[in-house]
Amino acid sequence: MAKTDLYEILGVQKSATDADLKAAYRKLAMKWHPDKHKGEKDAETKFKEINVAYEILSDKQKRQQYDTFGSTGGGGSAGGGGGFGGFDPSGFSGFSGGASDFADIFESFFGGGGGHNSARRGGPVRGNDIEAAIQISFEEAVFGCEKELEITKPDKCKTCKGDGVEPGSSKMTCGACGGAGQIRAVKNTILGQMATTRVCSECDGEGQVPKKKCSVCHGTSRIRVKERVRAKIPAGVDNGSTIRLSGKGEGGVKGGSAGDLYINLYVEPSKRFIRHGYDIHSEIVLHVVQAVLGDEITAATIHGDEKIKIPPGTVDDKVFKLSSKGVQKLNSNSFGDHLVKVKIDIPQKLSKKEKDLYIELAKESGLDVKKSGWFS
Repeated sequence: MAKTDLYEILGVQKSATDADLKAAYRKLAMKWHPDKHKGEKDAETKFKEINVAYEILSDKQKRQQYDTFGSTGGGGSAGGGGGFGGFDPSGFSGFSGGASDFADIFESFFGGGGGHNSARRGGPVRGNDIEAAIQISFEEAVFGCEKELEITKPDKCKTCKGDGVEPGSSKMTCGACGGAGQIRAVKNTILGQMATTRVCSECDGEGQVPKKKCSVCHGTSRIRVKERVRAKIPAGVDNGSTIRLSGKGEGGVKGGSAGDLYINLYVEPSKRFIRHGYDIHSEIVLHVVQAVLGDEITAATIHGDEKIKIPPGTVDDKVFKLSSKGVQKLNSNSFGDHLVKVKIDIPQKLSKKEKDLYIELAKESGLDVKKSGWFS
């Protein structure tokens, strides 16, 4: 049985904010969009359920009504007095548990406006958002870059200019709805017998259909196109960051605006550096003599080589901070730091001269090297 609890459909808690709802909806809508699951009926049903749930919960009045009357989930408990918890909608005549019936129930219960297709009343419809992914280098993420990618998406048909009519032809009254743009029906639901009004599928709520459909888009008003898009990647992005290109998503319908393009970034790891937030970490190896006596060394950073003074008696794992030598913070002129960890190299093999020097040093320190057998 399909999920019928709106919050469960979107994968959020009942306390979710508007921003939480929007984020959850966008993520799920992209995941279950029919274009990504061609021919999969379950995916189409899931996509419709997601739109129904978001349509209701994103409307403050409808959400309050829904919360008052409770959820329709089959878990056996209602979210409010007189709720529907514990009912199995599939057991009622005229309700199959699919997203279409699910939308009809809430459209009737909340006074219309629910459901993915209910927004299509012959007016402009905004195009869907789409996703893409690109891989960039560690350095490109730190300093920013510009990338070009090719996307395939539905866009307005240039032949018919988006109205679905073959050039030279015109439109006529829809025979299915008689020009009303809607079809009214009565069906049995979990709330009893209800009259439902749905958008006419023949004319998409417009009330008119082409006398002759466009030979290029076949009356759909859109075609799939390939487009090359240039994306400016700002300095400071990290692995998993997402940037939005407004208006670069799917083309709208009937004059509607285009959706947006969301680009997910995957950053290649560096062979020299490790990034934590806006800080960069690296290691440098010191000879034991450098650690004991002190030295001045050169450490590589993403911005170039930097000098570090090593004080006498430096211990293993000592960390030196190079201020503002890390990653530039997004939308800021400030930078993170570069942290250099010292690793002390203990010689494994010594020449005779080196061994003699270490023995002399041991004696100078009052150590009985023969007894310990260090150099035996």
